[in-house]
Amino acid sequence: MSDQKNDAGTSQANAPAKDPKKKEDQKKKDDEDLSEEDLALKQQLELYVERVQDSDPGLQKVALESMRHEIRTSTSSMTSVPKPLKFLRPHYGTLKAFYETMPESDLKKYLADILSVLALTMSAEGERESLKYRLLGSEGDIGSWGHEYVRNLAGEIAQEYGKRQSEEAAIEDLMELVQQIVSFHMKHNAEPEAVDLLMEVEDLDLLVEHVDKTNFKRTCLYLTSAARYLPGPDDMLVLDIAYTIYLKFEEFASALQIALSLDNMQHVRQVFTSCDNQLKKMQFCYILARHGITFELDDEMVADDEERETLQDIINNTKLSESYLSLARDIEVMEPKSPEDIYKAHLLDGRASAGASVDSARQNLAATFVNAFVNAGFGQDKLMTAPADSSIGGSSGNWLFKNKEHGKTSAAASLGMILLWDVDSGLAQIDKYFHSNDNHVIAGALLGVGIVNCGVKNDCDPALALLSDYISKEDSSVRIGAIMGLGIAYAGAQNEQIRSSLTLILNDAKAPLDVIAFTAISLGLMYVGSCNEEVAQAIIFALMDRSESELGEPLTRLLPLALGLLYLGKQERVEATAEVSKTFNEKIRKYCDMTLLSCAYAGTGNVLKVQNLLGHCAQHLEKGETHQGPAVLGIAMVAMAEELGLDMSIRSLEHLLQYGEQNIRRAVPLALGLLCISNPKVNVMDTLSRLSHDSDSEVAMAAVISLGLIGAGTNNARIAGMLRNLSSYYYKDASLLFCVRIAQGLVHLGKGLLTLNPYHSDRFLLSPTALAGLVTMLHACLDMKAMVLGKYHYVLYFIVLAMQPRMLMTVDENLKPLSVPVRVGQAVDVVGQAGRPKTITGFQTHSTPVLLAAGDRAELATEKYIPLSPILEGHVILKENPDYREDS
Repeated sequence: MSDQKNDAGTSQANAPAKDPKKKEDQKKKDDEDLSEEDLALKQQLELYVERVQDSDPGLQKVALESMRHEIRTSTSSMTSVPKPLKFLRPHYGTLKAFYETMPESDLKKYLADILSVLALTMSAEGERESLKYRLLGSEGDIGSWGHEYVRNLAGEIAQEYGKRQSEEAAIEDLMELVQQIVSFHMKHNAEPEAVDLLMEVEDLDLLVEHVDKTNFKRTCLYLTSAARYLPGPDDMLVLDIAYTIYLKFEEFASALQIALSLDNMQHVRQVFTSCDNQLKKMQFCYILARHGITFELDDEMVADDEERETLQDIINNTKLSESYLSLARDIEVMEPKSPEDIYKAHLLDGRASAGASVDSARQNLAATFVNAFVNAGFGQDKLMTAPADSSIGGSSGNWLFKNKEHGKTSAAASLGMILLWDVDSGLAQIDKYFHSNDNHVIAGALLGVGIVNCGVKNDCDPALALLSDYISKEDSSVRIGAIMGLGIAYAGAQNEQIRSSLTLILNDAKAPLDVIAFTAISLGLMYVGSCNEEVAQAIIFALMDRSESELGEPLTRLLPLALGLLYLGKQERVEATAEVSKTFNEKIRKYCDMTLLSCAYAGTGNVLKVQNLLGHCAQHLEKGETHQGPAVLGIAMVAMAEELGLDMSIRSLEHLLQYGEQNIRRAVPLALGLLCISNPKVNVMDTLSRLSHDSDSEVAMAAVISLGLIGAGTNNARIAGMLRNLSSYYYKDASLLFCVRIAQGLVHLGKGLLTLNPYHSDRFLLSPTALAGLVTMLHACLDMKAMVLGKYHYVLYFIVLAMQPRMLMTVDENLKPLSVPVRVGQAVDVVGQAGRPKTITGFQTHSTPVLLAAGDRAELATEKYIPLSPILEGHVILKENPDYREDS
């Protein structure tokens, strides 16, 4: 309010008047402008000011009380200064001077209170007089002087606190005042202001005693949203407070989400032990299963054996396949689709479709992937699982052999993708390939076993039993199949048995480079975000053992990535390893640095790290440098944490396209693909569409694959149209056509029922295994010709780690599907807004199960049931609302 000093009433009075006569006239003129009651008020207050300076304490007291009464009762519009403050402004100096001469007494404190309020509009910027007099004044209730006064005080306290901290002065008196202000804000629905003040004075613990049933949700919502913008370690601290508050009010599901966000397993255990409601525990298990972490329940968390088994089954995702298929039946998309249904060649003009009829191995390989992506998880398709006695004549065997050598690996593995999550029938159908005498087919079958088990855990560990015999075979393709299968099946599981056998391979001097690269990646996936010293050590030694010539190979670059995955999202815990990486051969040193940095800060939104990475991208280097690719991807990995940073990094990437060297331009489309994964933003779509016609074929390929990634599982018609046109544009260029086909498969992922977005629960939680799978695939795409277009095209199967149904499935207390009406619309950010604003906009009402697009949010459209999860996503258990009455 200090900027409203020159209000109309006093603007002339403040003009420097040299001539006393003029000054008198001026004053008269001023008085004439005022209405009668204002004039009376002004004279009244001037009288009070004189009386305050009287020698009689009795008169002083009456005058002070009257003045105080006037100030408190004056209501004013928000735009102008309250009248009493305005008329008292010229006397501020007089009162201040008089205050200094007064003896210590209650009256002096009384005057200090009034001076503190007057300082609100009068004191010079940065003087903090309002706070000074407040601390000298009486201990009375500060709220009675109004909100604006309290807010001003809070601002001054923050400045004063900073100053005292630097001088190491005592802060007790400030903290008492903070207590008062916080309790005032919390009572008056200004939770964000209370939180802000406590953050300034670094004492958030105070919050826990001031929140109550009515405002804890809003407080925690503000805390969790603010956490994304805070530097570490403050962000962890803020989330910890939110966790404590949620536990205090028994809002367990929200507490669990914060525990997962902090990646704190102790907290997760505590949520289970503090809650004694079996239904709620089931809901926790669904949240854990969606997050994709391995978690063992023990008898402390769930006492009853049968109950524990039921809950462990939910965490292990054993029923995921059933839910997904019931969703597919509900939406009526069970009919298998062939690659031709996706290409829609009949919509194009003659020349493209003529070229497509030729049976080339590359085209068949593309069709294998398209078929796997489109029918993922449906358990049936038209190429691999068609019954042998049908008119096509034993097609499943035939299709396999329409692929050449390593193509057969991807073809056999595609069966695993089609039977995704359905372990029993999956293993039964893949079994026949184990008896093949072609090593490529066996390798594919092994990889297929891993894919079927992706995200689904099983007590008898079928994947481990089947694959562990094959990891030490002679043939390197079989070994890679088994190793990659283990990595996908046990991502995040930290299985000691597999670790010991895989570390042996890493240290084996005779093992070929490709086997070592995939072994490292599998270890990285299994120990994702665990900071495991032993695994890190093994990968570092493997890197140091590589010869000069091997360091130049694209495959070697998977080793630093594997090292990075161990520290995914773990921030400064990477530093020791990053120091070691400075001793590597200079060919790989910088690449390793960038990869470690980008993985360690993935999903943190850390602005300084983004600037650091941008700095590396700004340099113009010789042709041989490769480290800028991971730096560009790193920008996307760090900035994908929140919407604001995401938009800013999209702009920065556009600049890199204009000014960057070729190796940077090749990585930019992939970074854009990661930022908007399964979320086709129009501006990004247009950029990628432009790049897909780029003169550099590597840039064009990356752009085409990224078009597939941003549209993954959305069936987006515009992207599908772009890709169809590209397929006719590139009908002579086999490699680019292959990329177009892969992208077409991705857009129709799971016939539009799946998403690749690693964020879930309203973009609050980041699934580490999902991000690891995506990043691995994108790193492989940095060198398309060597990896995806070479003989390692099966790296595309790493995205199975990020595939999740984008559904809302409501179930009853017996976990049977229950159809209820829900409203689905664009999510609205309501943090810190007053009242109870609507959380979604532009909604439509559907019956569950429903699909949720990126940025959508759902809410129940009936009061008959109460959801047990605060966020309606994935599986939500509904219990009947006891207070519900049917409208007769």
